[in-house]
Amino acid sequence: MSETRPLGVAIVGCGMIARFHAKALQEVPDVRLLALVSRNRANAENLMKTAGVSASIHTDLAPVLERKDIDLVIVTTPSGAHLEPAVAAAQAGKHVVVEKPLEITAERCDQIIKACDDNGVQLCTIFPSRFGDANQALKAAVEAGRFGRLTLGETTCKWWRPQSYYDEGGWKGTQALDGGGALMNQAIHNVDLLLWMMGPVSHVSGFKATLAHQRIEVEDTAVACLRFANGALGVIQATTSVYPGLPKTVALHGDRGTVVVEQDDILRWEFTPPTPEDDAVRQRFAQKVGASGGSSNPAAISHVGHARQLADFVRAIEQKRPPVVDGREGRKAVALIQAIYESAKTGRTIEL
Repeated sequence: MSETRPLGVAIVGCGMIARFHAKALQEVPDVRLLALVSRNRANAENLMKTAGVSASIHTDLAPVLERKDIDLVIVTTPSGAHLEPAVAAAQAGKHVVVEKPLEITAERCDQIIKACDDNGVQLCTIFPSRFGDANQALKAAVEAGRFGRLTLGETTCKWWRPQSYYDEGGWKGTQALDGGGALMNQAIHNVDLLLWMMGPVSHVSGFKATLAHQRIEVEDTAVACLRFANGALGVIQATTSVYPGLPKTVALHGDRGTVVVEQDDILRWEFTPPTPEDDAVRQRFAQKVGASGGSSNPAAISHVGHARQLADFVRAIEQKRPPVVDGREGRKAVALIQAIYESAKTGRTIEL
């Protein structure tokens, strides 16, 4: 990359989530979307129209990777098809962004991480929830030791998807390409936040079921109980079976404090001893955003988190530092979800 031109970007896969990336890139300094890759040319044309962007359209990734003006490849293919384009991009010397989950197994995640390491390129896993103001405030409170001894971490993603969501999607609800259901596809953002806040998990026990949908190979309802390495306990609830769909929550508790975040709103912020900053935080988040955040409509999420995360990645490339969410961070949630699935299948508590 020269000092004079912006980073050239290609997006591989032109489904719904690619639109968020295309819109987000318009708000990121020092980047330019140059190419779209899709097996279905109409999908790429539709993306350009809906996102208001212009780029060359390709049905094959190989010629795009040969272009000297492409520095960065964003992979937005179905979850179980992230590995091949990500590895090909890394081998071509391009920096790589992969939409969540990084891949559908920890082993496939490892192959992407290794390819990027071996070829000296940066890797970013998209977890935009980490860049929300409420979650940033919560993380700062954790790092400041405000909770005292962390005792309980819990997260809920009680969402609703109609049967038509799975029927129309082709890859949605399949084991090979979705890798899982409510946990791997929808609640993985919450799982990542819980790990980011509470630290690694040592033991997990889980249950999963398909209760409200037909013709899918994956769960629409899952629960898990966790023991964190720091001794705290935890709970995860994840669904696409709860009508009409509720805002997702993350709650952290300790012997000196409680914080409850709903979507991008802070519902509770209580610590002892209190500080003047606590009032400021409560006032700042008093005006509830009330965003649905995709609880019943996957297209209802905001692209602001994507823009913040992509801007961090561009700065990471320029400053030759790791991004906030690299491949190893992205792998953690996938590995935990795999362990929950293993527990649900075997009926055993899994030690990580």
